Amino acid sequence: MANASVYAVLMVAIVLEVMGTTALQMSQQFTRLGPSIVLVLCYAASFYCLSVTLRVIPVGIAYAIWSALGIVLISAVGLVFFRQKLDLAAVIGLGLIIAGVLVVNLFSKSVSH
Repeated sequence: MANASVYAVLMVAIVLEVMGTTALQMSQQFTRLGPSIVLVLCYAASFYCLSVTLRVIPVGIAYAIWSALGIVLISAVGLVFFRQKLDLAAVIGLGLIIAGVLVVNLFSKSVSH
């Protein structure tokens, strides 16, 4: 699998994880069936896609990218759709997470470029 394809699958895994986490919020502690089913399906598909990337990307790097970008995206979803506010410390922390992903991807020899 080519690098671009692997990263495309990783991005799909991240989007599915964010969709699953959004459904988790909407499930209201698993009391709503529809969102509960969506979250299980999205998480399962996300982990499958993540596992596919492990053929090429080291597990620590793939998981770091998956979890970090998932955190940033779900924070944006919370802000936009659930009106959950982010204070300055949260915004700075999210910025540092993005910076960390960039450092790993741009400078680490562990990531195949």
